[in-house]
Amino acid sequence: MHTLEGLTAMGVIMIAKMELIIATKMSLYSFFKLIFLFLLCGSLFAWDGYDYETGSYVEIEKDNLVREGEEIEFYDYESGDYRYGEVQSIDSYGSSVEVEVYDYETGEYRTFDMDR
Repeated sequence: MHTLEGLTAMGVIMIAKMELIIATKMSLYSFFKLIFLFLLCGSLFAWDGYDYETGSYVEIEKDNLVREGEEIEFYDYESGDYRYGEVQSIDSYGSSVEVEVYDYETGEYRTFDMDR
């Protein structure tokens, strides 16, 4: 037969195990919520890059569909202006993406080396 003290100790251990299981599940839930938020927020920001021909940083604005034939809006830090252009090609190279854009304002083709 179990003593009252033994039953109380077993009860405390069982409660501690249940709290650990609940805390683990909550931390996994919180972890997955955090990952989802990062993925969601990642699409809300602009895409940074560099134009080696002009020596200028560029930023492709959010809400742009960067695909061949699509028009995009980008910010040119050298000129300090927002510009529009048409995506001519997209090529991936390791940790960067090369985006060739026809700049409507200058009438020139520009190649942006974008961060991945």
